[in-house]
Amino acid sequence: MKPAAQNPAPADAAERRAVKPVICYPTETLPSPDMPCYLNARSQLSGTETLRIPAREARVFQVPAGSFFRILSVEGPQVGDLNLFNRHNPEEHFYSGKTRALHGTHLSTGDRLWSNFPYLRPLATITHDTLDWYGFDQDGGSVHDVIGTRCDPYTHQLLSGDAYHNCCHSNLYRAFSAATGIEASRVERLVHDVLNVFMCTGFTQDTHQYFMKASPVRPGDYLEFFAEVDLTGVLSACPGGDCGNEHSSDKADCYPLEVQILTPAPGTLEGWQSPTPSNYHHPD
Repeated sequence: MKPAAQNPAPADAAERRAVKPVICYPTETLPSPDMPCYLNARSQLSGTETLRIPAREARVFQVPAGSFFRILSVEGPQVGDLNLFNRHNPEEHFYSGKTRALHGTHLSTGDRLWSNFPYLRPLATITHDTLDWYGFDQDGGSVHDVIGTRCDPYTHQLLSGDAYHNCCHSNLYRAFSAATGIEASRVERLVHDVLNVFMCTGFTQDTHQYFMKASPVRPGDYLEFFAEVDLTGVLSACPGGDCGNEHSSDKADCYPLEVQILTPAPGTLEGWQSPTPSNYHHPD
């Protein structure tokens, strides 16, 4: 709990608090995804691969640029922690903080997953979200957040004193290391803050703390993405299950997730080009 304020409010406190907010990153000039093109392409999709992510584990998958992929709930309410990398350069990966600054705390159809500096380009675009009906609830909660990080053994031990080895952070770097052959110590530094797929989160209205609540996801729900570049994805089926109670535990009911890779019919992406990295150049 934070301590009470130690200093009295100044005479003009109300005036200072009444200053109007300014959007940090106005998006009127942000390049928009060509949603009509994507919607046309997704109307003629054929499945090329399906991957099952076991509960409390992670798996790696590859998505060619110009293809779609879906993360599906298949057996029960379950959230997933997603990392994305440029398949040809793992130093370029999803940047949740900048994505949050550009699109807001929770993502849905039409939002894009941006990469880190010095690249800053869309890695993927969300093209369909069966949970878009949820919006924001009475607690200020919504789904698919980019405000949390990923459950990890370091914070777990800090807060509980216990070692837990199936946190999403650990699942992600173990799976990525096994799939790529990159040593685990390096991979752990490449693993990054995630898109919390299906997770329902927000900030409490009194203490403004990050909260989670049981996800509204049900079997058959999915979040669909268009791969803007050749991608390596790593997805962890969170040990918290639907995160309605705790997120680093062997007690929660956990279920697998599924990833489907889908290819559009030839000619349906006419005019689309993979985005290039930022054209900013250092003056030095």
